[in-house]
Amino acid sequence: MKKLATALLLTLAASTTQAKTFWSDFSVTYLNGSNYEVGDSSRQVLTFEHATGTSWGGSFLFFDRLESDNGDLETYGEWSPRIKITEFEKDSFVKSISASGTIEMGTNFGAATFSGFGFTNYLLGIGTDLNVPGFSYFKADVYARSNDLGDNNAQLTVVWGIPIGPLYYDGFMDYATSTDTSEASMNLTSQLKYDMASHLGLDSKLFVGIEYVLWLNKFGIDGVDENNLNLLVKYHF
Repeated sequence: MKKLATALLLTLAASTTQAKTFWSDFSVTYLNGSNYEVGDSSRQVLTFEHATGTSWGGSFLFFDRLESDNGDLETYGEWSPRIKITEFEKDSFVKSISASGTIEMGTNFGAATFSGFGFTNYLLGIGTDLNVPGFSYFKADVYARSNDLGDNNAQLTVVWGIPIGPLYYDGFMDYATSTDTSEASMNLTSQLKYDMASHLGLDSKLFVGIEYVLWLNKFGIDGVDENNLNLLVKYHF
């Protein structure tokens, strides 16, 4: 599995040598919530995101820096490249099919124990972009997961964005299957936000709003369900 992931990344690197970039976006988000599960309940999160669309496909990269009120620190990131296999007519329900992959990287440090751990997971699969009326985008990927800290499993990921009047609603849903040592889990994270840029004379988007997380069996732990509402400020450069 990890050899296949390496091969995909090498293919991606080769593809980018003559790639044409159609669009790119970089943003920084601040989140503050007090209903986290597994560890301290109150945390502040700084998220850095970069997304790009190119002639070969595209990629999405983000890193979270989580700081808990009790001093615990966590850094978590994902890089998700997609390489287009085929495209369809513009008015088709299925816009394109891609080879997709994700690398998950994380480190955790406990202030009370002065100890921590790190991990790297590799995901490989197939993805599709769909034309769903009213949505800015709607994507779905099915992955096989190679996990550092547990048995391997499978995952379905869906991401979307939709304008709702003056508001914008976007998010993702990850569903990971069970293993011998963990339960099936579902992480539904979405943001409802309003762009303040026009009121402040800004050229770039400045969103304020909320992020809501519904995470059933968080980290595959049976019965650990997170219902977490975060205050959100997000600026696009």
